[in-house]
Amino acid sequence: MILNRFINRLRGFREDDEGSIMIEAVVTLPLLIWVLAATYEFFEVHRYNSARDKASYTVADMISREMGTVTPTYIDNTKELFDRITNDDGVNQLRISVIKYDAEDDEYFIGWSQVRGSGAMTPLRDADVENDHAELPIMDDGEEVIVIESVSSYPSIFDVGIDDITVGTRVVTSPRFAPQILFDDG
Repeated sequence: MILNRFINRLRGFREDDEGSIMIEAVVTLPLLIWVLAATYEFFEVHRYNSARDKASYTVADMISREMGTVTPTYIDNTKELFDRITNDDGVNQLRISVIKYDAEDDEYFIGWSQVRGSGAMTPLRDADVENDHAELPIMDDGEEVIVIESVSSYPSIFDVGIDDITVGTRVVTSPRFAPQILFDDG
């Protein structure tokens, strides 16, 4: 008896085609606005990350072609270039390091490392990379690579469940026209 009444009410609900557009709009419009904002936010995070990848590859390519000595002014201008490519004057941090390999000890060591921008990133030390075989490429004795790392903080535009995101990039490349990239701190 109760089951029959319940089934009849379900049939009636299914067959009822009357409704109020205002009530439907009140229910669906906030969801539609949230979906649009979330879609925009997710694509913006991807664009933000992609811009930092492009800037990191540009900086890596620029330094890999350097045949002269790199100076602190050069590194400062590199950070400024990174900020312009990313179209962002926010909290960007850039670390440029030259890492060498010693085949006899099977260890990596730092040639030099410089950081520009404010944040938690510090220059690399030998202890940070000496056994970093999983992160660094296989190299010949005395060979060096340039490692460009960046960290940026993405400030979310809409409150759609994404908090501020830390976006990091890392590019490893070899010197192109010179066997090593030298740094002169003045």
